[in-house]
Amino acid sequence: MKENAVITIISITIIVLNMMMIIVLDIKNAIMVATIAEVTTVTMAEIMVATMAEVTAAVMAEVTAATTAATTAVVKDVAAVGAGCFNLINN
Repeated sequence: MKENAVITIISITIIVLNMMMIIVLDIKNAIMVATIAEVTTVTMAEIMVATMAEVTAAVMAEVTAATTAATTAVVKDVAAVGAGCFNLINN
């Protein structure tokens, strides 16, 4: 009878330990999922910020170059018209 009780206690102990191990693994997996989600979110946010900064810089450089070219062309045209008017007046 004592042997059956010992076997029962050992069996229950093994079952409890297995359940505890399953709980620990579940907690570990939950922590890993949360950590991966957090890291992914932060990384994606940093990549988005860097990409937006890069795109903004490139667009601003193109806009500045185009605006400068257009302004230069207009200034040259105005200078040419002014020179033509000056020549007309002086001749």
